[in-house]
Amino acid sequence: MEKRKLSLSTLGMLITLGIVYGDIGTSPLYVMNSIINSAGTMADAKPEYIIGSVSLIFWTLMLITTIKYVLIAMKADNNKEGGIFALYALVKAKGKWLIIPALIGGSALLADGTLTPAVTVTSAIEGIKGQKFGNLVFSNSQNVVLIIVTVILLTIFVIQKFGTERIGKSFGPIMLIWFSFIGVAGLLNLTNDLSVLRALSPVYAIKVLFSPVNKAGIFILGSVFLATTGAEALYADMGQVGKHNIYATWPFVSLMLMLNYLGQAAWVISNYQNPQYNKIVGINPFYQMLPDKLKIFAIIIATLAAIIASQALITGSFTLVQEAIGLKILPRLKVKFPGKIESQLYIGTVNWMLCAITLSVVWGFRTSDHMEAAYGLAITLTMLMTTILLHQFLIMKKHPLFANIFLGAFFALDSLFLVSSLIKFVHGGYVTVIIT
Repeated sequence: MEKRKLSLSTLGMLITLGIVYGDIGTSPLYVMNSIINSAGTMADAKPEYIIGSVSLIFWTLMLITTIKYVLIAMKADNNKEGGIFALYALVKAKGKWLIIPALIGGSALLADGTLTPAVTVTSAIEGIKGQKFGNLVFSNSQNVVLIIVTVILLTIFVIQKFGTERIGKSFGPIMLIWFSFIGVAGLLNLTNDLSVLRALSPVYAIKVLFSPVNKAGIFILGSVFLATTGAEALYADMGQVGKHNIYATWPFVSLMLMLNYLGQAAWVISNYQNPQYNKIVGINPFYQMLPDKLKIFAIIIATLAAIIASQALITGSFTLVQEAIGLKILPRLKVKFPGKIESQLYIGTVNWMLCAITLSVVWGFRTSDHMEAAYGLAITLTMLMTTILLHQFLIMKKHPLFANIFLGAFFALDSLFLVSSLIKFVHGGYVTVIIT
């Protein structure tokens, strides 16, 4: 079958929304929840703490996702393929030792990819617990949630063999609705308290790290980091959709994400002293800030977006494994090309290994709170290894001064996130380290 490249077009951009942004796009489902949990209860989520946290989210997305990955890493493509192994293939001539960061980074990305489907689908489905829609009342039982999550995840892994082009065409419009929905929902809450726009200043991000209202201290960055875990998958999925489609869609995606985070911040600030909420642990402002009549729609669209989040990591995993096979890091596996688009592939062995591990994570951790506690640790390792390889790439491109500035800035930043995430090791992060 003749393969054709996915060029920059409206359809290409729609497919990109469906394939690439699921992971980073569903982060509003659990990031603010994790930040409030770090504070203790809603009553502890004081305005200074929330504005500082959202400021950290904004600058993390700006520095890591936008500057490091979209503007710099995506220049490092190997025959239009992205990801840490594609990057290693470009720079391996610079030294044999570079295989070490490539192996650590690739392994950690695949391992953390088993947690992404688990945490996103579980957080979305948990929204139905105790909800009443007309005469229908949903149970508070976590076992019901786990059964629904298991059925959804099994379905996702079964449909992989039909190819990501078909999946992207059906998922793209859903993600367009999702991003538009979270952006509008955030904007409506933001208009109630425009003072949260102060979060766009980096001053608040720095202040909250040393503020007494932040009981977690530097470890709050472990929760903030969840907002950008999808950046590495974005780079890995570049070969599936083409970099120009990512360049064209990222401004829209990042704007909708920030509107939602700002809207959640405005809701928390206006309700942190509300007796109805202020003693509750594990409250999710994503759902709470919505009008009751919109909650059923929000749960449905969030579940669909969570399915797409799983898709982003699965397609990225296929690409990584194929590149590892090409580099003779892994033995030959049967690779299928089910779609008409160049580089869209399916590897059955990888698919079912991911499926088995993901379902084990769901039933082992049981709740999204427990999964969040472990989520993100391994991916900080991947980002650190990517920084080392990108430094070599920039030197190879004869930009030594920029390469050293890049290494100094991002090695320090990635290390900070790694250290802040190490607390997750004892709360379940050891699972992803073992899988890595």
